[in-house]
Parts: sequence; C-alpha cells; structure tokens
Amino acid sequence: MIITSQVMCACRALRREILDFDLVYPLEVDMSAGPAKSLHYYLYSDSLEWKAMRMDPNGIPRTWTRTTGINYWPGYIAWYALVELGHYVRGKGTRHLDSFLKQIDWLEDHAVCSDGSVVWAMNFDNPENEVVLRAPWTSAHAQGLAISAVVRGWRVTKRPNLLDLLQRSWRIFDLDVADGGIRARIDGNVFYTEVPGGSLPGILDGFMTSLLGLHDLYVQTRNERIGRLLSAGVEGLKKLLPRWNYRNKWSWYGCREYLCPPAYHSLNRALLHALGKITGNIDLIQCAEQWNPVHLSRIAKAEVYLAFLLTKNRSRIRHRTWMHYTIPEEGAHRLPILNILGQTLDRQAAATGFEEAGADEKLSEALNKTELT
Repeated sequence: MIITSQVMCACRALRREILDFDLVYPLEVDMSAGPAKSLHYYLYSDSLEWKAMRMDPNGIPRTWTRTTGINYWPGYIAWYALVELGHYVRGKGTRHLDSFLKQIDWLEDHAVCSDGSVVWAMNFDNPENEVVLRAPWTSAHAQGLAISAVVRGWRVTKRPNLLDLLQRSWRIFDLDVADGGIRARIDGNVFYTEVPGGSLPGILDGFMTSLLGLHDLYVQTRNERIGRLLSAGVEGLKKLLPRWNYRNKWSWYGCREYLCPPAYHSLNRALLHALGKITGNIDLIQCAEQWNPVHLSRIAKAEVYLAFLLTKNRSRIRHRTWMHYTIPEEGAHRLPILNILGQTLDRQAAATGFEEAGADEKLSEALNKTELT
C-alpha cells in the first residue's frame, strides 16, 4: 500500500511538472490593498484549484501533503479566509463573508498565547529537506498570513479579542531562530524564515508574506517597534533579493534548491510587486517586471523549463525524497513520520547559511550542453 501510494504520488508529480508546465498562473495583485480601512488583500484569484484542501465538516480547510498527512495549517486557513473575503468584496455573495468569519473564529480559537506573545503554530511534524520541524513549530509564512487575516477580521467585527491578539503577534519576529523565533540573519541582513533551522537563504514567498503581515499590523496599530521590524525586513529583502534571481529571468525556490515552478514564481512576482507598491521601492517592482514571463523569448522559455526539470530532479536525488514515508489520506491525521534521510534536526537548530557557489553558472553550463529546440 505504501509503495503503491509513493508511485502514484511520483507519477502525478512528474505529469504535473512535465506535461502541465504553464508559465501563466491565475494570480493578480490587488491595488486596493494596504490602507488602514481596506478589506482587500494584496493578492487575489478566483481560479485556484485548492488541490491540497480537505474540508472538514465545519467548513474549515485542512491540508493534505504526502509526508504530513491531513492537518490544520494556520497559514492555509488564513489564505483561504483572505480569498473568501476577496470574493465577498467583489460582490460574489455574503456566503463568502460567512466563510471568512468562520476561518477568523478558528484562528482566534487556535492562537497560542504565551509570555505576552501570540503565535499560530503547526501541531504536526513536517520534514523539510534537511530538517524535520517538530510540533509545535512556528513559521514566518503562517504568522504573516494569520496576521493579515485577523487584521481584516478586526476591521469587519471590531471584536476586542482580535485586536488584543494582533497587538501581541509581532513579538515572534523580534526573536532569532536560536531563541525560539523566526528571525535569521544573512550577512547581517534580516530574514524572517518560513522554515526555522533550514538552510539560508530560505523560501522567498514565505519571507515576503510575513512582511505583508507586518505591514498590515503596523498600519493597524502604528506601533513603532513593529515599524522597525518591517523596515529591517524590507531592507533585508532588497539586499538579499539577488540570491533568488536566476539570470534576470526567473526565481529560485529556497536555498537555490531548484527553479520555482510557475505557481511559486508567479507568487514571488506578485508579492514583490505588492511590496514595491506599499513601500514605494522601485527596485522591487522592477525585479517583479524583470521576472515577467512575457519578456522571455522562446529559447529563454525552453531554458527555464529545462532548468526547472534539471534542478528539481537534482534536488530529489540529493534528498532522496522518493524514499520519504507516504501517509495515505485514510486515517492520516497525526501519523508518525519516517525520516529516511537520517538528518533529523530540532526546529531551533542553527541555520547552516549554505549557498552553492556559482549555482547559476553551473546550471548555465549544463543547459548549454542541452539542445534547445
């Protein structure tokens, strides 16, 4: 059963990557987001497929992945809430507002309060390449999305408890990973990490999503400490952005593990554009435009496609991901994880700071040996 499930997952992944590789992804930047009274979020789509969603009987989305099974991911629930609110503000019906408020109730009930701080933690183990994040673990990505959702929940409901949660939700950003937080430093630059203890530079979209959450929080509270955390993060993004840049054409995923698939690349572009808009930083907007697939020639498109396949499968070989335990959907909640790699690390392990030297150049050499037709 386990082997069959692994083979099926592998076949679906290969089909998606080889046959369904599409440079266009249905995601737009909402120019109405940002002001203190706005209910709009920075990104919107009415064409998302939600393939990982497993809705529970109460209308709260759970997420299924091959190595974690079915779990409640606070960031996924917050993202679903923001999309539902986006449907509502576009006149698609009050049922979407009801759904949004249901997700806000869940986030309010599941906020973890301790020592004057509030976090939205993941209560399951999660293998992420060289680390296994042990429950409960925190993430800049989930924290940022939860903050953005709860900010808009406060604007709709004015419930005092939501504002109280928000006023304590920034403290995790002011703690380094080694101290139980989500802040890492790369050559002195601040980076809020989606995967505490993972290799640096980490996942770009998680970092940028956390900055949007901090921006929403600062606009709502005008807390100067939050403003300083936001400014440090934006400055870090500006300095570190070249590390995710593939030849001014595309973006890298994580610590240059592989080129982003189109969905993640579109997300990176949209987040960059949104952050450039609200901060007034033209460099971020220019980078987002530079990564726009419409500027790619046919040869460049073929290069990106082949580079993605090459680097993605190189990453699979490096981490032997085909050997990871596959948790079937039936009875999957909170099943144990088998880490075949034998590299289990505590989530607060110090980040390695590893970056493969000359990755773009090596990849370019490999591509030059491949006929692009």
